[in-house]
Amino acid sequence: MASNQYEIGLKFRKEVLGEEYVEKSLAKADDFNRDFQKMVTEYCWGGSWGRGVLTKQQRSILNLGMLAALNRPHEFKLHFLGALTNGVSIAEIREVLIQIAIYCGVPAGVEAFRIAREVFNEEGIDVSRMDSEGGTA
Repeated sequence: MASNQYEIGLKFRKEVLGEEYVEKSLAKADDFNRDFQKMVTEYCWGGSWGRGVLTKQQRSILNLGMLAALNRPHEFKLHFLGALTNGVSIAEIREVLIQIAIYCGVPAGVEAFRIAREVFNEEGIDVSRMDSEGGTA
């Protein structure tokens, strides 16, 4: 039987990463990694994202910084898309990526901007002509 924290985690995980992605991850779970999937949903999503206090936007920004610092490009890309889903603006994302370059190093910033461009292209978001506030020029 699923715990309340698991159910809360599942709700947030689907909201941020998308229902299709989460359902696919859970469906692929087997005897080897099923407990890990449960733990991720219950503790990472339910025990952190489900606590309230910080907004989903704030948690997304934190995750981008941490994942860039840890050099985890796959998870960075996943949470970058989640940040867009959570309403983090293009201008805010740009500032986060600049901050990553300063505090994590230019190579981490280069990779973050590369992944950002990849996600923008995949999502059909044109950022080639932005003004200083993040709108299109």
